[in-house]
Amino acid sequence: MTKLDPAAIRAARAENPNARDRDFAESLGLTEAELLAAHVGHGVTRIASHPDDLMPQISRLGEVMALTRNASAVHERVGTYGEYRAGPHASMVLGDEIDLRIFPRHWVYGFAIDQETDKGRRRSMQVFDAAGDAVHKVFLRETSNLTEWIDVVATLMIDDTAQTLDVSERAAVEAARTNPAKLEVLLDEWAKLTDTHQFLRLTSKLGMNRLGAYRMTAGGRWVRPLVVDAVDRLLGTVSAAGVETILFVGNQGNIQIHWGRLETVKAMGPWMNVLDPRFNLHLRSDHVAEVYAIEKPTKRGPAISVEAFDAEGALILQVFGRKTDSDPDGQKWAELVSALPALSEAVSCAV
Repeated sequence: MTKLDPAAIRAARAENPNARDRDFAESLGLTEAELLAAHVGHGVTRIASHPDDLMPQISRLGEVMALTRNASAVHERVGTYGEYRAGPHASMVLGDEIDLRIFPRHWVYGFAIDQETDKGRRRSMQVFDAAGDAVHKVFLRETSNLTEWIDVVATLMIDDTAQTLDVSERAAVEAARTNPAKLEVLLDEWAKLTDTHQFLRLTSKLGMNRLGAYRMTAGGRWVRPLVVDAVDRLLGTVSAAGVETILFVGNQGNIQIHWGRLETVKAMGPWMNVLDPRFNLHLRSDHVAEVYAIEKPTKRGPAISVEAFDAEGALILQVFGRKTDSDPDGQKWAELVSALPALSEAVSCAV
């Protein structure tokens, strides 16, 4: 498909103002970043994209809505950006409500958007990776510090006013990598884990990845394959039981984490949604191809998660139980996960 020039993109957008940015961009054969770039000078400003520049400024805006998504799940959290810890390869935003794990090399294109819509003024800051896919978005709310907005944008603004982008080809999802020759080593080292963060280092050292390791060990002590609607079932049972969770949704540039209860769970077409006042999750249930219940030993006891993958092998989300005063050992969470139905036959690539 031949790409439209910026003026034609703006004209097409003016005729379809209510379509979601991601969907509308795809209809024109564009990425979201290219759609926004075409509007630079028309309510859109190019801004610095590195989190070291962005995070101190975003914290000035007060209460906002933070959004991180991948192709199958959208994670929206209301709160204020708190402590920012910078790092050359990984950074963090730490807070009771907005909790991020950031991988700065993927924060490539930044935009500030200030436009009138049929629902009123929309102000946001959005960051995209080299392929033009969304990494992280920040939306202002009525409760935000609107008086800081103009100065924050002016501080972050860069000289580049180009209305086109030279985006790279989207990287393919890494397929499940297994190494059957190292199965016994994997199982032995798995039993010795003291922190969940050690797991990916272990699999990498053994020449496999997360999904490959799960498939190789499916049906054993640490991994139980579940039916594909297990996440939908889990959200409902967690809500009914009032059990608190730690829910991760991410992409290659950012992971966003929700801590707390999931109060209002509602299915709408292919979407399973959590619709709470300060947290929303939108999950494309029809994208879920594999689900696993995982146990990893830690110094603080077993860490039990439910993890969902799409048909290409991309991680969609992870859900852990949060230990609280009412469930200090995570027993209620463990019981809910244990009650989820398993697949009749374990998925395995070890044969």
